[in-house]
Amino acid sequence: MKYPVTPDGRYFVVKGRLWRTSDPRLSTERRAELVAELMTARRAVATARRRGSEADESAARSQVDAAKVALGERGTPWWDDGAPDFNRKLVTNTPYAEWFRLLEHNEPK
Repeated sequence: MKYPVTPDGRYFVVKGRLWRTSDPRLSTERRAELVAELMTARRAVATARRRGSEADESAARSQVDAAKVALGERGTPWWDDGAPDFNRKLVTNTPYAEWFRLLEHNEPK
């Protein structure tokens, strides 16, 4: 398991931090389109940084953000049950702390 996913499927954990998963209601095709847009925008950020163009970098970062919002990874949470959003929070400071502690305890060494 490279990045554990919370039992409710809302987050995955990287280096002890929760990151929101993509909206599972997206079709496979739409998700692929958005991921392609995201990767193009990320490459544009890198190109702009290499060139030292702050304006181009800012525009590319806006494209990254738009793709992540469309994927459901940023912006308004994709779930509609009123549960709070813990995106980018340390897992130990959230209701997922016990789940993560047990997960770490049970991982093979």
